[in-house]
Amino acid sequence: MSSRLTSVAVTLAQWAERLEPEPCDLELADRSLLDTVAVTLAARDHRVTRLAAALPEAARWAVAGHVLDFDDLHMPSTTHVSAVCVPTALATGGGPRAYLAAAGVMARLGTALGWRHYSAGWHATCTAGAPASAAGAAVALGLPATKIAVAMALAVPAAGGVQRTFGTDAKSLQVGFAADAGIRAARLAAAGAQADPEAVDAWLGLVGGDPAAVDPSGPAVPNGLAVKLYPCCYALQRPISALSGLAGSELARSGLAGSELAPQLDPAAVRRIVLRTPEATVVPLIHHRPASGLQGKFSLEYGAAAALLDGYPGFGSFTDAAVRRDAARRLVSLVETKLDPGGSWLLDGELEAEIHTGDGTILRTRQQFPPGSPERPPTTAQLQAKLAECVRGLDTDPVSWSWDNAADVLRRFLPESDPAWMS
Repeated sequence: MSSRLTSVAVTLAQWAERLEPEPCDLELADRSLLDTVAVTLAARDHRVTRLAAALPEAARWAVAGHVLDFDDLHMPSTTHVSAVCVPTALATGGGPRAYLAAAGVMARLGTALGWRHYSAGWHATCTAGAPASAAGAAVALGLPATKIAVAMALAVPAAGGVQRTFGTDAKSLQVGFAADAGIRAARLAAAGAQADPEAVDAWLGLVGGDPAAVDPSGPAVPNGLAVKLYPCCYALQRPISALSGLAGSELARSGLAGSELAPQLDPAAVRRIVLRTPEATVVPLIHHRPASGLQGKFSLEYGAAAALLDGYPGFGSFTDAAVRRDAARRLVSLVETKLDPGGSWLLDGELEAEIHTGDGTILRTRQQFPPGSPERPPTTAQLQAKLAECVRGLDTDPVSWSWDNAADVLRRFLPESDPAWMS
């Protein structure tokens, strides 16, 4: 057997071409559609969304779908699968099968890249996302496995992105670039462009991945997807959930509507906040004294402060003004982080939290899996509350969305336009 027949691109292309989704796969695809369209619409007025308004559809939608950091995550690969794959499928008219093909390729490539790749500072959503978008778009275009593999190889030059962008406009923009590059690669492959599929193997090795780890077996998206219940980096989901519970306002107490509840613990009484967690779980949390809403989404210290101040840290907790609150800055300064060596994913080990108050009280808690994780899937009430909050004030009902009409919903509320920078 030639090496090409066992190359990563050919293996995944053949899997994608033959994909026949099971009912559980389609259920995941439908949930991902609703979740992704909702968080995309929630960002319709965001400054970065407006900057991206002249980009092609998939790029524009991917930027908006990722900028709030409210989109889902594939835990083993540490990739935001649906922010790339839903826009790709909708922009190419591919439907759930194209989404699942893209998502499955992205999950498998990201898993083969592994924690070493992510912890080195790569943004795996972009590195795995560009070839995955190419595969999904190629499936949507009805291409055979040979051309799906070529499309993936043509997307290799766009398979980059680094974590230093976290907390800046570039984080969501580079996700949009990855989705757009994949579609462009698929269209070029459809038009007859040629490439060596083994370029994918070469790239995978160069960026620290293991081609032998690509496994096409199992469900379309192995291990499922984590749904966020707080609009911030996934590495903050566990600390926020744990501290909100400790303060008496944990999301599980009232669903996502906890945003209307004040915390029972008086934040002014807090004197120390001590957090102990494996060092792997804070890799993306690079902003220790955030100065903007985007930076706050990647700050362990601010996440702790927001959990104590706001009860349920929602959209309003991650604005520039919220991050700059005097009360937030005081709590940020009280956070002490104790990192245990090692770890290989964002939910490794357990988070242990202590809150020390002025009267000598010490509140303690620990948590491994936050609500929304595959081990603690969101309840129907939590998911519905999230969707409702995302579309508040809009004349659209998530119940009416489908793979057939979701693209038109996005076109209605996120129309293409020429931003000021183009004039």
